[in-house]
Amino acid sequence: MVVLGKKYWLVIVLLLSGCTAIGTLQFEHRYGKSAVKERTVEKLPAGAVDYWHEVKPILEQRCVVCHGCYDASCQLKLSSIEGIERGASAVEVYHSTRLRAAPPSRLFEDAHSVGEWREHGFHSVLNERVDSVEANRQAGVMYRMLTLKEENPLPDAKQLPASFDLSLSREQSCAKDDNFGQFARKHPLWGMPYALPGLPDEEQKVLKQWLEQGALYTPRPPLLPEYVAQVKRWESFLNGDSFKEQLSSRYLFEHLYFAHLFFPHLDQRQFFTLVRSATPPGEPIQLIATRRPYDDPGLARVYYRIQPVLNAIVAKTHMPYRLDEQRMQRWQALFVDAPYKVVRLPSYAPELASNPFITFDALPVHSRYQFLLDEAQFTIQAFIKGSVCRGQVALNVIQDNFWVFFTNPDPQRLEIFEDFMARRNNSLELPAGLVDIYRPLKHWQAYKKQQQALMEEQDAYLADRLPVDAISLKLIWDGDGVNDNAALTVFRHFDSASVEKGLLGQAPKTAWVLDYGSLERIHYLLVAGYDVFGNAGHQLLTRLYMDFLRMEAETTFLQLLPESARVRERKHWYQGVHGDEINAYLTLPAFEKQSVPNIPYQSDDQKQELFELLTQRLKKVLPIKHQLQSIKIAAVREHLERLQLLKGKPAALMPELALVRVTDPAGDEYISLIANRSYSSMTSMFREQANRRPGEDTLSVLPGFIGAYPNAFFQVSSAELVGFVETITGLETISDYVGLLDKYGVRRTDARFWATSDIFHQAYRERYPLTSGILDFNRLENR
Repeated sequence: MVVLGKKYWLVIVLLLSGCTAIGTLQFEHRYGKSAVKERTVEKLPAGAVDYWHEVKPILEQRCVVCHGCYDASCQLKLSSIEGIERGASAVEVYHSTRLRAAPPSRLFEDAHSVGEWREHGFHSVLNERVDSVEANRQAGVMYRMLTLKEENPLPDAKQLPASFDLSLSREQSCAKDDNFGQFARKHPLWGMPYALPGLPDEEQKVLKQWLEQGALYTPRPPLLPEYVAQVKRWESFLNGDSFKEQLSSRYLFEHLYFAHLFFPHLDQRQFFTLVRSATPPGEPIQLIATRRPYDDPGLARVYYRIQPVLNAIVAKTHMPYRLDEQRMQRWQALFVDAPYKVVRLPSYAPELASNPFITFDALPVHSRYQFLLDEAQFTIQAFIKGSVCRGQVALNVIQDNFWVFFTNPDPQRLEIFEDFMARRNNSLELPAGLVDIYRPLKHWQAYKKQQQALMEEQDAYLADRLPVDAISLKLIWDGDGVNDNAALTVFRHFDSASVEKGLLGQAPKTAWVLDYGSLERIHYLLVAGYDVFGNAGHQLLTRLYMDFLRMEAETTFLQLLPESARVRERKHWYQGVHGDEINAYLTLPAFEKQSVPNIPYQSDDQKQELFELLTQRLKKVLPIKHQLQSIKIAAVREHLERLQLLKGKPAALMPELALVRVTDPAGDEYISLIANRSYSSMTSMFREQANRRPGEDTLSVLPGFIGAYPNAFFQVSSAELVGFVETITGLETISDYVGLLDKYGVRRTDARFWATSDIFHQAYRERYPLTSGILDFNRLENR
């Protein structure tokens, strides 16, 4: 073995650097220097491919499935023409070890021209050199990526070879036009679409022709007059001049800035977003882009404007929110006509603006809480989907499956809460008030003491103020008999999650009961105050603080149980955790001592009985669309019911989320199979696998589409369903699961993959025209 000295390594490095420089010079000599191009034309040349009608649909069906969010490789977002022109960057959005917050790189917000994005370090994936067909091919990364896949299709095998890195934390390989040859020689199989079959011939031809022609496109079609009228009406409502109206609109914006707004009496697939602008309604929007929605805008007056969503709608970030006459009247009653005064507008100082209990102290608590409850699914979805595409910081603090209830917004209870919070506002500081956090554990110790003090004071206060029989089923909001947001089910899929209306699946291990204070703090911790570009300390502290909020929600649920059941459930939920730690955050000793739940329990399994009582209380508002009873074909329903009872090893071997198509002459059924992973407790950020309890895993079997990141696709005829079910129930080893895939699965390597993807997407759109979005294939398994 030859050992080279340092000076020889230096020579090699210099030679390689020189070769790279020479290669770049040769590339420039052949195709010219890179410079931003204007690609917008009023009219396309004769015979040119049309981006809006021919290219965009292909990109959405084939490319946005991996390039639609922050976790897209090299930040390449192909969900809009602006994202394509912006190009790629080797800077990672998700970086768990960075010491300083990164500059944000949000499309449509942090730069507004291709030139500005080049200054931010993004490089083009289109030809920006001389105008020629050859240059459009050879100096265009996107063209060459498509050609690379065309020339080097996937190997003829069920599983991809080890040369494909499918991990979420894989090293970025962001090829540029002048070093693409080197990339292609090193990774010949890494063409686009990455780790998936090549495009159908006709689609490949259309994309390559468009790129050869210079990737030209005509301007976006203008907004139709009926939408313009609605936008004008709502902007007028949101920009009243009184302090009352300005404060209310600020509150609405900080809770809705990530929503996909829609007008239900018009085309429901046209969505809008609420933004802050330096310009009033009637003038072009001058966006105020800040890291967080409550950051100082730097202006004396902010205007709240509504602009169209320009990206393709992807399931992982899609949260529709209705705007209609009923909504406007509701907000008018809650925030404008309600009897209160706003003497002065609050500050934007970070330590104040990050604390909603201080900033919005003048707004009635009842109005704020009722606003959050009206669309509670949206409120809970926000901390899972609102500000991130990969949510493990928020999600490895929660169980894989649990139900969510809400306290009744009755005036007496809210009056008690308001009085208590008035004394504690300044003590409810959230990590959102900090930017770069270099000593997170020091801050956590301070928050830990703060939370302990809060629990102790809350215990004493409730024991003093609430009647002895205050705890009853009436504590739980019943949606006023009409609102189906009253009960929710959360399914975690490792680093993503779904929030659905109703009580779905089997009774879960844990449940939450949220009140106004919990909802508001979760929002300002994980949504408004969470910075996906923040440093490692910020992300760690956010996760640690969420522990407290989860335990608060669990504590409120436990108050509905008798003392013996509370003790039993606490021990089961927090196995291996010291008793003193449980008591510090999961008990209200003084209140519990004097308060006996006014619920007539009849059985020894009080938690199960409580779930049944709550189901009965909420039966008027519980939807059935994701319940097995909604399946019309009796034989299909009966076979799937067997899977609903699955527990242990078979469930543990199933992927996080599998989508199943059951074909039948009477009509196809689409089923979501969700594996619920069990843990001894959720208190450790770094011992998640050590806390796994696979013997307690379960499987939820739900009609319809749930989740944005499928791990597997299955196609089964109704005649084959009994064999499919028996194979799953009999799973014992990984080999057994591979056999299931062999017989019923459509792998990412399958020649039928794109046709299957189209079938599932079409069914998703047809069944859920408002809530559907493009699925994400970054989590597809390779088994």
